[in-house]
Amino acid sequence: MSVVTVQLGQCGNQIGFEVFDALYTDSHCPQGLCSKRENEAYQASCKERFFSEEENGVPIARAILVDMEPKVTSQTLSKAAQSGRWKYGQHSCFCQKQGSGNNWAYGYSVDGPRHEESIMNLIQKEVEKCDSLSGFFIIMSMAGGTGSGLGAFVTQNLQDQYSNSLKMNHIIWPYRTGEVIVQNYNSILTLSHLYRSSDALLVHENDALHKICAKLMNIKQISFSDINQVLAHQLGSVFQPTYSVEGSCHYRRNPLGGFKDQALYTSWLKPINAFNVWKTQRAFRKYEKSAALVSNSQFLLKPLDTIVGKAWNMFAS
Repeated sequence: MSVVTVQLGQCGNQIGFEVFDALYTDSHCPQGLCSKRENEAYQASCKERFFSEEENGVPIARAILVDMEPKVTSQTLSKAAQSGRWKYGQHSCFCQKQGSGNNWAYGYSVDGPRHEESIMNLIQKEVEKCDSLSGFFIIMSMAGGTGSGLGAFVTQNLQDQYSNSLKMNHIIWPYRTGEVIVQNYNSILTLSHLYRSSDALLVHENDALHKICAKLMNIKQISFSDINQVLAHQLGSVFQPTYSVEGSCHYRRNPLGGFKDQALYTSWLKPINAFNVWKTQRAFRKYEKSAALVSNSQFLLKPLDTIVGKAWNMFAS
């Protein structure tokens, strides 16, 4: 089952590169505790899911790069090609010479309709390369113009044209201190549209990622590249293939330890249905042991209240 990734705007394209690099690196790491056969199955699963046919021995990412300015997409294509490990397809990129800046409405109402046919044709060509399409992974920012406005428009089109395929949007929550003066407007507009057209929103907060770099990794001068690599590591571990081979390399088990507590969950959902553990003996990248948690909870209520409050204040003034 293959996943087509749509990288939107500067943020989406830079993170997308790091994610594919992390996935490729992981699939070529030592096999850890699993057998050679299990490792080969793991590698085949990763390749089928995220990479298409090889060109001169180099795997091609199942991805579309979209931006309204050519600088970042050109850098991303070049960086992947220069790695010599994997690359993007020859016709996987759509960009224009002039962008919408940080104007959500321009990205959604002007750039989207204007370039809809070209972008959707690129996506269709990538889908046609898949023997079996599982869904789409859309990487975008909430605060900018292309990622947020055009991202919401493209997701809506994917819902219309591929209603039976999963659409998961990975969105970057902006810094509380502010990167873009209209980021609160952009964020609310993005979320309200994705709520109707996306099947799942996977959220990362810039402030939380920044704290990981500073406190856990002890990085003094934190760059967006550092933050993107942390992101890619987390996403890569979430997407780590679990593959069943004879003795079964993955397990679905009852809740463990504190996760059995009914108080953690809504009243209409039993813990046994609310929490699942998937395990694989295959190590993730260089780590002998690793864990990733994806949760559907209320942790976003506070930052969402903050964004809505700031937007209303700006509107009122």
